[in-house]
Amino acid sequence: MRTVRSRTSHPSARQQRGFTYLTALFILTILAGGLALAGEVWQTSAMREREAELLHVGNEYRKAVERYYLSGPQRQYPRELADLIKDPRQPGTVRYLRRLYPDPITGKDEWGVVKAADGGIAGVYSLSEAAPLKVAGFAVRDASFEGKKRYADWQFAFAPASPAASPAASPASGSAASSPPK
Repeated sequence: MRTVRSRTSHPSARQQRGFTYLTALFILTILAGGLALAGEVWQTSAMREREAELLHVGNEYRKAVERYYLSGPQRQYPRELADLIKDPRQPGTVRYLRRLYPDPITGKDEWGVVKAADGGIAGVYSLSEAAPLKVAGFAVRDASFEGKKRYADWQFAFAPASPAASPAASPASGSAASSPPK
């Protein structure tokens, strides 16, 4: 004789498969959320690295323009960025940069150019319109970048120090002959 089992006492195979399916979907949802969070952290980290590289490369261009300006027979800015690789004013090969660096933010070889008063190139800037992650805590040489809204506002330009004003003619101080009697 056969015993008849009640359907309510044991879950059917179909109900068990549904539970397993829901468990797998729940685990998959948690994993997808974790991967999305990890991807966002990775993207922010990669952007910070490109930002740090922009600061480094931009300052390399600034220093190269400064060395170019100060080393020639006359004070002038380079006419094009390629002049920083080989100075056309010098008889031999004089390099201020080993190569022209690409813009780390855009990944392109093209830079925005800061024009000098003599028509030369005083510096460079990124052509990226993206908002920077870093908005404060810059080195003294980059203090003007604080609060800027776009990478294109970060201009790595060299401006020579203005000649110091000659001190006004004044009597020599500290000598016994010119000090008033006490």
